[in-house]
Amino acid sequence: MQASESTVDPSEIAKFEAMAAEWWDPSGKFKPLHMLNPCRLDYITGQIAGEFGRDRGTAAPFAGLRILDIGCGGGLLSEPMARLGAEVVGADAAEKNLPVARIHAEQSGLTIDYRHTTAEALAAAGEQFDVVLNMEVVEHVADPLSYLTACRELLKPGGLHICSTINRNPKSYAMTILGAEVIMRWLPRGTHEWSKFITPEELIDLLQRSGVEPVDRKGFVFNPLSWSWSISARDLSVNYVTASVKRG
Repeated sequence: MQASESTVDPSEIAKFEAMAAEWWDPSGKFKPLHMLNPCRLDYITGQIAGEFGRDRGTAAPFAGLRILDIGCGGGLLSEPMARLGAEVVGADAAEKNLPVARIHAEQSGLTIDYRHTTAEALAAAGEQFDVVLNMEVVEHVADPLSYLTACRELLKPGGLHICSTINRNPKSYAMTILGAEVIMRWLPRGTHEWSKFITPEELIDLLQRSGVEPVDRKGFVFNPLSWSWSISARDLSVNYVTASVKRG
């Protein structure tokens, strides 16, 4: 497959365009993502700081780094990266997400380059980044390997690829589809397709075949008693995240 060919699944894009206006409503359809976001950010910033030798305690620790947030949605990750000093490109195949993201960034006094485009198109244009954030996207594309290969092409040598997704097992079905979509009604029914979920072993294999070296993986674990998320080194049973490096 040529890099310019798209792995975008139009039916998946339509789902998220229908919810675009609610990205920044912490009680709306993206409530689960707002709840998870602090945990995601802790992992992401820790991996970036470790890989590039940055001190998260400084004013702009990611200054000089170019970061791509692919599948950026309303900018829930793009904005924190910009606040930490990075040059951020937020890309999304769902065009209706981008006005929401642009307006919120402007209101927040942040400069973020939001684009209606795909990983494949960016790779074909020769774009290069120090970090590619690929969070909760791979389970929505038509061809995960081709998509991940495009993400690898977007990395500079030594670049860092952070990819999160959802495991495929009975527990993930119960929590993500029955829990979030049917019982809690946080998301419209049909937002996720269980058959598209990817096990950690499958994702590690896909990442290696795409040409990057996986260096870390962790689980994001929801505690219904404390109603909060945490990072786990052992529990990858539902939500999980990986870090990979492009060598050479």
